[in-house]
Amino acid sequence: MIKLRPVMETDIHYFTDWWHDIELIKLTSGDFKPINEKQVLKYFNSVILSSDNINFMVEVDSQTIGHISLNKRPHKWLETQIVIGNKKFRGLGYGPKSIMLMINELSHKGIEKIYLNVRPENIRAIKAYQSVGFKQVGCITETGNPNQPQLIRMELYLSAK
Repeated sequence: MIKLRPVMETDIHYFTDWWHDIELIKLTSGDFKPINEKQVLKYFNSVILSSDNINFMVEVDSQTIGHISLNKRPHKWLETQIVIGNKKFRGLGYGPKSIMLMINELSHKGIEKIYLNVRPENIRAIKAYQSVGFKQVGCITETGNPNQPQLIRMELYLSAK
């Protein structure tokens, strides 16, 4: 059974473990070195202290496997990011299921436009996003990150509820 729950301060150890996984870092940021403790703590604090953004931990049968967020952006857009940090659960469909759960949980808030940026070589993620309705709308070539020279922009339009 998959479910979403709020992020708690005790979840820091998941973020620490996940962001020391070189494979995960390559898929997300394109970097080839682990993120240090200070960077993990800074990121985690931004997640836990944010009042504007929505963050959930992803659980399967009471085991925490990932993190999903919606971050407010200009023009009433929300940017989503999802990480299935536990390797044993990658590629099993939990990413798309988590996105659908997040959308269902927040449908009463009138969410209309969600986007994400994904590395072109992250084929598994692209297919997962397409499976829940995201459409590729273009490429971003000036990312400001030398490890991410290009990103694919994907968008999902929902009906206003």
